[in-house]
Amino acid sequence: MEVRLAGPTTVLHGVSFDVHEGDVVGLVGRSGVGKSTLLRALGGLVDAHDGCVTFGNRAVSRPPDGVVMVFQDYENALLPWRTVGHNVQLGLEGRLPRTLRRTAAARALELVGLGDRYDDYPWQMSGGMAQRVQIARALAVEPAVLLMDEPFGALDAITKATLQDMLLDVQRALGTTILFVTHDLDEAIYLSDRVFVLSGKPGAITLALDVALPRARDQVTTRESPAYLGLRRALAEHLRVAG
Repeated sequence: MEVRLAGPTTVLHGVSFDVHEGDVVGLVGRSGVGKSTLLRALGGLVDAHDGCVTFGNRAVSRPPDGVVMVFQDYENALLPWRTVGHNVQLGLEGRLPRTLRRTAAARALELVGLGDRYDDYPWQMSGGMAQRVQIARALAVEPAVLLMDEPFGALDAITKATLQDMLLDVQRALGTTILFVTHDLDEAIYLSDRVFVLSGKPGAITLALDVALPRARDQVTTRESPAYLGLRRALAEHLRVAG
């Protein structure tokens, strides 16, 4: 796949990979190599001019049904004048009657541990809770694929670890396919089945790292295991050399 922005700049070149149902894939690399652009191309938000993105054997030319994007900026992603429950219902409006929207939103909030906050407003919530609401809104439409652009990058370390485990629990319960961008090598390894490293300008995949760690994972024992530390070293060494 080759992705271009306006003008002659080529952002990505020669990027080709498959993602299978239920995979969790992390995308890492230095700033400016095209990670977010790749994610947007996969979601049909950027045109892959000289390449092709397919979802379910169909070419992606617009945001496909079943694929939902979750952004880092949770503060601006939520509508402050709407309750948490009505924020979560947003993607269902025009598709389901009111009672079914409420049921779906309540179920999604339960999945992210906020079942008791349906009638609260975003301004009453912490940053971590607000990001859970954004994830719940994505889950409410029952997506096959979640695309996440540094979803926990703005959060403190303790909240980030909590939401990482929440995401793994949700993925295990629903079998959702997840692709996410992160600058955090530990997060990439901890969450993923595979990690792709993008390097260079234009960006290309220079390493595809299989993460053969057992599930379920634990923030302490997984991160202390020799296999985890070996993967982290390999990833860090590659990024140091590849630049």
